[in-house]
Amino acid sequence: MGRRYVRILLFVFIVLYMWALVACEDSEETLISEVTSKSSGADTDHEIEFLGEKVKIGFSMDTLEEDRWVRDRDLFKEAVESLGAEVEIMAANGDDALQLLQAETLISQEIDVLVIVPHNAEATAAIVNKAQLAGVKVLSYDRLIKNADIDLYISFDNEQVGELKARAITSRVPTGKYVYIGGAITDNNAHLFKSGVFNVLKPLIDNGDISIVYDQWTKDWTPTNAFANMEAALIANNNEIDAVIAANDATAGGVIEALEAQGLAGEIPVAGQDADLAAIQRIIEGTQTMTVYKPIKPLAEEAAILAVKLARGEKIETNTTVNNGKIDVPSVLLSPVSVELENISETIIADGFHTREEIYNQKEQ
Repeated sequence: MGRRYVRILLFVFIVLYMWALVACEDSEETLISEVTSKSSGADTDHEIEFLGEKVKIGFSMDTLEEDRWVRDRDLFKEAVESLGAEVEIMAANGDDALQLLQAETLISQEIDVLVIVPHNAEATAAIVNKAQLAGVKVLSYDRLIKNADIDLYISFDNEQVGELKARAITSRVPTGKYVYIGGAITDNNAHLFKSGVFNVLKPLIDNGDISIVYDQWTKDWTPTNAFANMEAALIANNNEIDAVIAANDATAGGVIEALEAQGLAGEIPVAGQDADLAAIQRIIEGTQTMTVYKPIKPLAEEAAILAVKLARGEKIETNTTVNNGKIDVPSVLLSPVSVELENISETIIADGFHTREEIYNQKEQ
């Protein structure tokens, strides 16, 4: 009787033990299913979570001293938050040391991804190294970070930006003396813009139709430095200049100020890019010929999506790679748009980039 009793107890114990194992497995499967559902976006409120917490993005910006970068900041923030993620934003206003310090601060806040608009394409590699040591992925925004193992790059086709500017000006001035006012030599985009411009100009230079009588970089992209460059170009050529291609609208503004001082504004075609409000107004006034519009809203929104995907370790589809001196960086490049007087309404205004009231200085009733 004693042995039989022991056997019964042993049988009951085994049954209970097996039942507990099955219950634990079911619980684990349920938990895995819930985590998988959230990571695949199946959750109903679209909150984006990463290992149980919201994705956190750091946005390190070169500057907020130009109109377009304020727009980038606001649009990127809105897009990230609409995805249920968080974003911390800092701007260094052209100070390399400050940008490094700010990036370190963002990394210390346990962000998942660092999005960077570099002031100095080379110096920013130090930021990437610090991010990697902390296990933080890096997305290079609009400007390429050189000689670093960045995870992703999103921008516009910046050589195409230069090509659009050169085509617009050469269609008006097929022969003559040209001035090129570049951007900051530390900015990789400035080199890409210039490369695109000279892709178009080189055949005309080679056959003698066009001569480049002045070619200079503009320190920190400032209108003041662009003004000084253009002033030097005018002095060197006794004001005998037929066309100017500027790296962006800020530098174009400096160029036009120098032309105004000599009574030449509106007489010499000037190209820029960024579609700044002041530039659009100059196009209407006739002192600037064209600008290149880079639709910032899709750039910011796509960057937000990509940053969140990077954080979650999801597969990302890119349309090209760009070599940054160290690696071929997976890249997403968007298309820019040429804007002249004739198509302002169909481009800038239609997209809501600037309102008609803003452009024409009219107040809404």
